[in-house]
Amino acid sequence: MFSLNITTTEPQNEVLFDNFHFLQSSFWAEFKSHHGWTKYKFFLELKGSDFFADGIYPIFILVRSFKRLFSIAYVPLAPVLIKKSDNNSQNLFEFLDDENYLKEYLDIVRKSAHFVVNILHHNLLFMRFDLPLIYINDENFIAKDSDKLLFKKYCKNIHFKKPVVDIQPPDTVLLNLEYDDETLLANMKPKWRYNIRLAEKKGVKIQCCGVEAIDTFYKLYEETSKRDGIALHSKSYYYDLFETAEKMRSIDSSNPKISMYLATFNQEPLAAIITLFSKKMAVYLYGASSNNYRNLMPAYLLQWNAIRDAKNYGCKIYDFYGIPPTDDKNHSMYGLYRFKTGFGGSIIHRVGSIDMSFSPFYFLYSNTEKLRFLWYKKIKKIFIRKRK
Repeated sequence: MFSLNITTTEPQNEVLFDNFHFLQSSFWAEFKSHHGWTKYKFFLELKGSDFFADGIYPIFILVRSFKRLFSIAYVPLAPVLIKKSDNNSQNLFEFLDDENYLKEYLDIVRKSAHFVVNILHHNLLFMRFDLPLIYINDENFIAKDSDKLLFKKYCKNIHFKKPVVDIQPPDTVLLNLEYDDETLLANMKPKWRYNIRLAEKKGVKIQCCGVEAIDTFYKLYEETSKRDGIALHSKSYYYDLFETAEKMRSIDSSNPKISMYLATFNQEPLAAIITLFSKKMAVYLYGASSNNYRNLMPAYLLQWNAIRDAKNYGCKIYDFYGIPPTDDKNHSMYGLYRFKTGFGGSIIHRVGSIDMSFSPFYFLYSNTEKLRFLWYKKIKKIFIRKRK
């Protein structure tokens, strides 16, 4: 039987396992603390597990308070526990079909949550996790709504609840960057290679920018929002993203790097993307495009430049960060699915968000969230389509 302890002070003389995902970085915790969240860093001390390595696992937890009446906590992509059989490699993510691993992992998550609640004393309604678990094959993914699926069964047994919305996209494309450029291109769909070369041939220019290009990016983003009916952050949100990254990198150069790639034609901005590069992974965070010159395929050349730079930076994986769960042509985001899967990466499906409730009033928040989801994801989009 494992023993578990949670502290806010890093224990000394213990093996420390870092979580490499950017959502568990000091940078991201600091950035979110500027936007309504309070950051907390905890150290999960695990000993005596039959399946996971003994040691210290750092975890950032974000807490948001609502007029001092109640709070909610959020744990993005954690905890990442190291399987003993992996010889301390960070390859946790694939044991949803192993009953023993899964049962103990979820038990550790549950006990960790109760430890944290006792430390925080924030009148928490619930704690929401985006767990770093993926379905390792299509059979498990297709069956994920079945009562027989192990994950759902154990979540029910320990009173986890599935919210109506996922905070992080559970479905994404991961591109392995440990190949040369020729192989990366060869692994793409032929039309994607053609579009990259077309953009280059037609004179589309790509430049890597910083905070100075945010006004240009935001104009493109507003155009994208009107066209596709997507929600916008304020412009100050993106300024703060770059400024916080620069500040945190000045303190510790291992913090992620934020960049913008801008595509222009005859000096006219056509499209832009914002990327994050960290020690092991690159992430495509945001994208925006103009309605003009779409036939020049600037989005393909943007991604290709970011992919090559990420590889040169030392990243092992390029995360396209979010696609629909299947290639359903009737899905409103099917075009996004088709675009991101064409670059040759592997499609993965995470389990999505789960909640651990600590209050009988959780159902009120949950029902309010369902109504909000219905408005923003369903009803509002119908009005937008009708106006078009």
